[in-house]
Amino acid sequence: MTPNVTLKQLRAFLAVLDTGSFAGAAEATAVTPPAITIAMRQLEEAIGLPILERGADGVRPTEAGEELRTAAMGVEAALARCADRIEALKGAARGRATVGVISTAKYFAPKALGAFAKAYPTIELKLVVGNRRDILEALAGNAVDLAIMGRPPEDIDLDRFELGDNPHVVIAAPDHPLARTAAIEPSELLRERFLVREPGSGTRILMERFFAQNGVAPEIAMEIGSNETLKQAVIAGLGISFISAHTIAAEIGDGRLVALDVKGLPIRRKWFVVHRADRRLLPAPRALIDFLAAEGRRFLPELPRASGA
Repeated sequence: MTPNVTLKQLRAFLAVLDTGSFAGAAEATAVTPPAITIAMRQLEEAIGLPILERGADGVRPTEAGEELRTAAMGVEAALARCADRIEALKGAARGRATVGVISTAKYFAPKALGAFAKAYPTIELKLVVGNRRDILEALAGNAVDLAIMGRPPEDIDLDRFELGDNPHVVIAAPDHPLARTAAIEPSELLRERFLVREPGSGTRILMERFFAQNGVAPEIAMEIGSNETLKQAVIAGLGISFISAHTIAAEIGDGRLVALDVKGLPIRRKWFVVHRADRRLLPAPRALIDFLAAEGRRFLPELPRASGA
């Protein structure tokens, strides 16, 4: 990193990426848009390469900008850890814990974190939600203190604590022909159109493993990058999907979705809270891990009953 780059410029850069515009970054950092423009120009001059480009969805980083973002997030994380250590040395019952949550866990994790916040009101919580790849990168880069996920990776040395079951089911619209069928053979799903998460997602990997074990290769009709959009597509009758039961409690409850009674399902994986084994946790994230390990199970939604069972 060139010595001409300042912390103020890095924070302005992150604000641009977070808000998608110079105007949004100016509002977020309480400066004027021209000040953001100057900061970005100075950064590009210091780096020697373009760091931002405009796309259909707003401003986004170039390849060099991605590298700069990683470095900037590391700087912010290092400063946050320093502040937490200083507070810990003061003996204050306060601090900060940054939690990474994979998108599938966002349906229960906020309730658990809310309960922790009530029990520890002087601890500041920061929540980072992303897909599996995003959260693993954040863990590897020390951008988060801990993470809530299923299937912890084997290539990162992690301490893990089990929260409870993470059951997976196949869902369909209530008027689907199989919605009232009991004991569906996996082979019967060959004629169905499957709506799936992106390659590399934990849910996609588990689905592919289940069907491979049953000698079935269902038709992939559409890849969808979020559980919310996927659920709406199933409700609209575009196909069926394999998904964590903890993402569909509301839709099952009000009758917008049903869980099909497929033989071999639900697959019961586990939810974990994890942190890097080589990182010494400060009191705030340690208190959060202890709370989740002891109390996290009670915030998990109930498993929906299969419609044909």
